[in-house]
Amino acid sequence: MTLNQNSNREIIRFSAHQIDSPDRFDFSPEEYSIFKYGSANIARKFGYELADSFIKNCFSHRYDGQPVAILSSAYSHIPTASFYMKNFFADKLNGFLFRNNFPVAEEIKIHRTVTYREDYGEMSADERYSLIKGDKFYVDKNRVGNKLLIFLDDIRITGTHERIIVKMLDDYGIFNPCFMLFFAELADSRIHPKIENTLNNAFVKKPSDLECIIRSGQFSFNTRTVKFILNSSHDEFDSFVAKRDSSFISALYYNAIGNEYYRFPSYSRNLMRLMELCDMPADNAEAPPGFL
Repeated sequence: MTLNQNSNREIIRFSAHQIDSPDRFDFSPEEYSIFKYGSANIARKFGYELADSFIKNCFSHRYDGQPVAILSSAYSHIPTASFYMKNFFADKLNGFLFRNNFPVAEEIKIHRTVTYREDYGEMSADERYSLIKGDKFYVDKNRVGNKLLIFLDDIRITGTHERIIVKMLDDYGIFNPCFMLFFAELADSRIHPKIENTLNNAFVKKPSDLECIIRSGQFSFNTRTVKFILNSSHDEFDSFVAKRDSSFISALYYNAIGNEYYRFPSYSRNLMRLMELCDMPADNAEAPPGFL
């Protein structure tokens, strides 16, 4: 647990796990990868684990009854993996609040205006900041009010995303006390930030690796999974979607266009194929207006 305090606000950072080795972890990298690619089962496990650790080791000693708001990582149309972890975290935290006669937490969305094709986990600290610094995060200040803010994310590597959150709070004149919560945190700065990419892909390396997650019946689309499928080779993509039912294909297609992935030329062929499979008018295979 780390406390950062200045004249404007108090920020307490808490992580359930500390990463201090590039090849030894006190959580399962394979489970983390499965979580990042849509497993609700692992999202539940991680959300409950983070909540239990946070309540026991931090929150129960500091909480004074102030109204609480929970905010997961920013997204536009498709939620991130941490959004689903947040849902289960909120259940556990609300149970604690209810048992102690406090109002349950409100959940508030952080909106973002930019969507990326790049894989954040592959980047250095400087590359991450260069990519994200032009993004605009938005939160409804009226809903925030005087609440204690709990920001939730799955992993902290360089702190870039946290810097953008703090900038958002400064921009909107929000000086509420904050908790910054992570399932895991890189504790040794000598370890390259690409360790995140190692964890992301510890289990899922190709589209066919998604099969067991989907077959579990506990699969949810998130930004990483949709981009991963769209970015696969034509052969891998065709083989993967041939095994999917119509509801999966339509959900994949509408999530992709909802997040404006049609703006990326490298996705266009696979998106066109989804459009055909959804029986959308393809106009002799010509892309619709605005489709790159």
